[in-house]
Parts: sequence; C-alpha cells; structure tokens
Amino acid sequence: MDEIAPQHKELAAGRWQELSFSAQMANIGSEVSRALNWQGKNNAELSRKAVVRGIELLDLSLAGARSLSRLRELARLREALVDYFFGANEFASTEALWRNYFDHFAYAVRKDR
Repeated sequence: MDEIAPQHKELAAGRWQELSFSAQMANIGSEVSRALNWQGKNNAELSRKAVVRGIELLDLSLAGARSLSRLRELARLREALVDYFFGANEFASTEALWRNYFDHFAYAVRKDR
C-alpha cells in the first residue's frame, strides 16, 4: 500500500487506547462498512480510502494490544482485510462475513451506552 498521511491524528496521539476494545472494533467496522458500501457502488477510490482508514485504526489497536491472544486476533484480522480488499481473497471472505463480524461489536457498544 502507498504511504499515506494518518487520517486519525487525534486518535493516534493516545485517545484511541482510552476506548474499549469493542468501541475500537466498532469504529474499525464503520470504516470497513463504508469501504463495502463504496465497493457496492463501484467507487474503487473511495472504497480504498475507507479501508485504508480502517486499517490505520486497526494498526492503532495492534500497537496497544495487551495480550498475545488479542495481538493474534488483530493481526489475523488485518491479514484477512488486506487479502479481501487488496489481495486475491484467499480466505474466501464475503461482504456478509465482514458485516456480521463487525456488527457484533457495534451492538455491544450500543448496549453499553
């Protein structure tokens, strides 16, 4: 991927780590959902930008992972997202799979409000 200036500077400055894991994942999921929506509208450029923002947030979560199991989960998630959007989709991911995966985090965050 191209080297891109960070889009979430305030979050990268430390605010991201103050969010719960579910909130982090829900925010990542929002960007992935935007990417999927743009992909469905055949707008590759906006889809790419949204997924890059999602991966940026995912990288912030990876940097703050406090356990090996969390680190593994996030690293595998990153690998699968990159494979789906930029690779050959060797994991056979689908739009429905991504929406289902991230929806659980969004529901958890809403429930806790």
